[in-house]
Amino acid sequence: MSARFRIGIDLGGTKIEGAAVDASGSVHARRRVATPSHDYRATVAAIVALIAAIEQEIGVPAPVGVGIPGAVSPATGLVKNANSTWLIGRPLQRDLETALGRPARLANDANCFALSEATDGAAAGMGTVFGVILGTGVGGGVAIRAQLLAGANAIAGEWGHNPLPWPAADEMPGPRCYCGRQGCVETFLSGPALVADHRRHTGRKMSAPQIAGAAERGDPECGATLGRYTGRLARGLASVINLLDPDAIVLGGGLSAIAALYQDVPGLWAQYVFSDRVVTHLLRPAHGGSSGVRGAAWLWPLDETS
Repeated sequence: MSARFRIGIDLGGTKIEGAAVDASGSVHARRRVATPSHDYRATVAAIVALIAAIEQEIGVPAPVGVGIPGAVSPATGLVKNANSTWLIGRPLQRDLETALGRPARLANDANCFALSEATDGAAAGMGTVFGVILGTGVGGGVAIRAQLLAGANAIAGEWGHNPLPWPAADEMPGPRCYCGRQGCVETFLSGPALVADHRRHTGRKMSAPQIAGAAERGDPECGATLGRYTGRLARGLASVINLLDPDAIVLGGGLSAIAALYQDVPGLWAQYVFSDRVVTHLLRPAHGGSSGVRGAAWLWPLDETS
């Protein structure tokens, strides 16, 4: 097993991306395939084939880490809390290890994002880092001194399935979430939630990038929608700061490209944070969409081999 490389796999709902990363953080091979949606066995086979292709390119087998849209239950070893629902209740780690013939490490994709940005990304060198995914869903992960905090129940950082803090009257009880509850942070702050909120208030169907772009150009309706979004994000992150008090919060996912978030949210969250001042940094990701595979690779520390 090569001590030089780590292979990271980012298992998404529509694509599976893999990369081989060396000790300096340089990427030596990168490949992407479509996710076989709603087909568990085909998903496992696609991951294994992707790893084989990467190893053929780098010339050696390497330790494998996989970021998944859910978590492996410490109690059962089965996947839970996955919005890629065909993974739920499946022994993904066991099946991958059987197919590969060696150990593999799995972690929530938001955890991998946080680990990547805390290791050699936007928050490198900081003590406590909260990584946020704002995309099709809303997730979070915690890294402390560049070490992943998984938690006793493997759900550390899962702020997306807490209720939106300090809700206004028109935000209650909130939209229904796939988890079975109403008013989860995810139902207000995901990409589809932003689109739905805009359509509900204006009757206009626009994508999240279109809404953000029009708001920047002065469209009043889009500006109002983005204003509601930034206010809700500020409240959601303020509750994280009150609980975790991180040195930095790094945003990832498609909505992390909205410049207004970094300008407006820190000015709004201060009124909700239980402190005389707030020095937590709100940061753009250094590695963008690559943080998932990089963080998965870093599930194997540099001083450790399989």
